[in-house]
Parts: sequence; C-alpha cells; structure tokens
Amino acid sequence: MPPHAQPAVVALAGPTASGKSAAALALAQRLDAEIVSVDSALVYRGMDIGTAKPTAEERARVPHHLVDIRDPAETYSAAEFAADAQQLVRAIRARGRAVVLAGGTMLYFKALFEGLAEMPPADPELRAEIEAQAVTAGWPALHAQLAQVDALTAARLAPNDAQRIQRALEVFRLTGMPLSRFHEGTPRGEGLRPDRFLSLEPADRAWLHERIAQRFDAMLAAGFLDEVRRLRARGDLHAQMPSMRAVGYRQAWEALDGLVPLEGVRERGIAATRQLAKRQLTWLRGMPQRQVIACDAPDALQQVLRACGVDA
Repeated sequence: MPPHAQPAVVALAGPTASGKSAAALALAQRLDAEIVSVDSALVYRGMDIGTAKPTAEERARVPHHLVDIRDPAETYSAAEFAADAQQLVRAIRARGRAVVLAGGTMLYFKALFEGLAEMPPADPELRAEIEAQAVTAGWPALHAQLAQVDALTAARLAPNDAQRIQRALEVFRLTGMPLSRFHEGTPRGEGLRPDRFLSLEPADRAWLHERIAQRFDAMLAAGFLDEVRRLRARGDLHAQMPSMRAVGYRQAWEALDGLVPLEGVRERGIAATRQLAKRQLTWLRGMPQRQVIACDAPDALQQVLRACGVDA
C-alpha cells in the first residue's frame, strides 16, 4: 500500500460464500484495521447462524462495526448505511487505524462510493394498490412487469423480493422513470473513494455453488431452523419484513408456516443463495473500478494481501 497522509481504506466485495469474511479478517490484522460490515443482514440482532455472522472470537480479534445495530423488527436503508459508514471511516482513521469495508450488499457499496440520487417519498395509497395486485397475481408476476419497464433493476432482484419490487414499481408509477435511472442520477453528498477496491469473484461458478451448498449445510447443522423458530416465537415479526426476507430466512419461514415442505428448506435455500450470488456478480460487473481476484484460486488470500502491500 502506498504511503498515505491518513490510514488506508480498503473495500472488499464479492458474492456470498466467496471467502470475504476470512480475507477481511486476515487483511485487517495485517493492516491494523477495523472492519466495517457492508451487509444488510448482519445489522440485525439475533440473526447469527443464517447470516454467517462473525463469531465473538473473531470480533474480539478485530473490531467489527455495523453488526447487531438493529432489531429485526426495524429497517435500515442504504442511505442510513452510507451516512453511518462515512462517520465510522472518519472516526477509525482519526484513531490512526486503517479501515476494511467488507461485505456483499452491492447497493450499500454504491451508496457509499457514489451517493444516492433524490427519489420520491413513499406513497401509501400506491403501495397498497401494488400489494393488492401482488395478492392476486403474485410477486413473480409483478417482477415480470418491472422487467418490462426497468430491466436493470429487475435483473438485480429475486422474483419474490416483495419490498424492493414494490418500491421499484412505486417509483416508476410515480415518476415515469425507472429506479435504475435514479441510481445513475446526481448523487447526494460526496462519495467515499477507497484506496483499494478488491472483488473476490469465481473463475469457475461451480466452485462457488459447491461452497454455497457446504455453507448452507453447516448452517442447518448449527441450528438454523431453531434460530428462525426463536425469531417467530417473538410474535412481532412477519415474513414480509426486510429482515425476514433475507436469503435463507425467507425459505425457512415459509416452511415453518407450512407453505412448503420442511424437508425442502435445504434445496430451496441453496437455490435462493445461488440466485443471490448471481445478482451480486451482476452488480459487480457494473463496477469497473474494482480489482478482480479469483476467489477459487489456491492463493486467493495471498493475492488479496499482496494487492494491499502486506505480506502473507
């Protein structure tokens, strides 16, 4: 890493199961850095197994920020993340430490690097109309509608991602412009420019698929379904909340509701995670400033460390 007047800021992105967490931990230890999570699911307390949250031991070795900062009944937006992350970066560097921004929520990276354009406020009446249509036709049908007017946004969303499909359709019907146009518009504020933006991406997609299956099996063995049962037992959460629409949690919730067989959670959870990884890679291809490192290379971790000027 070249000399800096201030400690370095390194961004480390990649699809789920690409090895970001281990690489971020190793990098942070060598850079004397703190980790700022760029993950929309890690913000929620009580969602530990299904999010592959850093362990207490890992968090003791390296400080992690923006983890366990919201109750699952609450929301957390990309704009809130960008503001919080900017403040954290300033505070960490003021302590004389470097920063590793690590995660896979690509909209968070975009909001942090580029800002987000002003969008229209929510329209409760229009939202209710869209929800009523979804009850009749189903969210996949509304996803298909979205694809006709905003192909870029639709490509990044799962067919059952109710919250985001609803917002994208709402924005289009309010303004006549696709949500993707707003994301490309004039940003609010000044974005963060990291010293390095590394992206762990597989040369062989089959390698990533195997990793996803292995990780989901490990989550099930660690008690993932019991974790979802505990969340359901609270009584104040439901399947349409952003927290419970996280990949894995949505499939487990539907099975525990009896909508699909419980024994199908594994297959459906792995399939949904593979779709998430596909969408993450689509986002990353739209970020030409990134430096790609093949996460399935035997020396992937060493390449990450060398790219940041530290020894393996």
